[in-house]
Amino acid sequence: MVFTEIISIGDELLIGQVVNTNASWMASELNKNGINVVQITAISDRKEHIWKALDEALERGQIVILTGGLGPTKDDITKPALASYFDSKMVFHQPTYEHIKKLFAERNYPVTDVNRLQAEIPEKCIPLVNPHGTAPGMWFEKEGKIVVSLPGVPFEMKSLITDEVIPRLKQKLALGTIYHKTTMTHGMGESALAELISDWESALPETIKLAYLPQPGIVRLRLSVSGDQDSKLKEAVDEQCRQLGTIIPDLIFGYDDLTMEEVVGNYLKKSGKTLSAAESCTGGYLSHLITSIPGSSAYFKGSVVSYTNEAKIELLGVPEQNIIKYGAVSQEVAEAMALGALNRFSSDYALAISGIAGPDGGTPDKPVGTVWIAMASSNGITSRLFHYGEHRGRNIRRSALSALNMLRLELKLRQTGE
Repeated sequence: MVFTEIISIGDELLIGQVVNTNASWMASELNKNGINVVQITAISDRKEHIWKALDEALERGQIVILTGGLGPTKDDITKPALASYFDSKMVFHQPTYEHIKKLFAERNYPVTDVNRLQAEIPEKCIPLVNPHGTAPGMWFEKEGKIVVSLPGVPFEMKSLITDEVIPRLKQKLALGTIYHKTTMTHGMGESALAELISDWESALPETIKLAYLPQPGIVRLRLSVSGDQDSKLKEAVDEQCRQLGTIIPDLIFGYDDLTMEEVVGNYLKKSGKTLSAAESCTGGYLSHLITSIPGSSAYFKGSVVSYTNEAKIELLGVPEQNIIKYGAVSQEVAEAMALGALNRFSSDYALAISGIAGPDGGTPDKPVGTVWIAMASSNGITSRLFHYGEHRGRNIRRSALSALNMLRLELKLRQTGE
């Protein structure tokens, strides 16, 4: 295996001003090409920190990729720090300067003395042409190991990774294969799921590693394998996913990056059915998920956010006596909301959610996290009670996902009979 470390440079990362999306994107791309990322480090814009991070990274792996600190201003110190680290003097690189002049001419900007400094690079590096910016990437080699420095601007970095860095690494090194496949599940927590699939997990080949990746409403099960034979690695992981599918068929809604809202949308498009929604505690989040999918207008007719009792009565026709007798968070009200949306939008299916998202509003009988979800169609009404907990944001997301999953299982049964 080829081991790599990513070093992200910038005080903005350490104070939480900028989220380090560069590192996660690079790690994903490197993995796809058989390069194993063993560590991601964020450090400040200081020469001593850059040197120390490089020393430690080069002990752990063969490749180090740095991002950030290559701009033309005085706070960008990565380039001089690398020049001194590799005991290299700075030289003026005319091709880089010509590239800078061309870029600025296209944008009708003058080239200043500060911009001209971008063409000065360490003599011992191989410059990597940056088609989208003025700071070239820099490729160093030392004692059989490789250090690459790239701009921190995401679209500049991504272009250099795909067009320069990965092709060069493939030429230099014998890269293997790293294959991941993630099974997306909904409907059971991490610990209960682990117990349910314990025998399957224990029987996994030693070469295949399982990781549990929980998030609100979803547990992702990622299988990973590495080696030399692409097709056999993929076949081995796919077979394990197939076996898992026989153990928890209703919990699995997709694989890899497929979302619940995409799955439901695909079922609706395939069946030619339409959907509407009535939301209370989720405040429109369910509708947001549905409409985040391009083309959702083909199956989503609309929604009513009936946050107050008056809205439930006036917009959805919920009987006032049901609210008085059972409360807004009740099976009777949720089912009436679903029926109201079904009739108002003349849709084939309607989903309704009424609950106590929190952090306030709970009672001993109905604590925070109590949610009723109902689904109505020409086949009748079904509803279910959920108890989620005290975190408002998680309750809203889990409620919306549970509503979509209720519809997913119904559509799956209608279309496949499973």
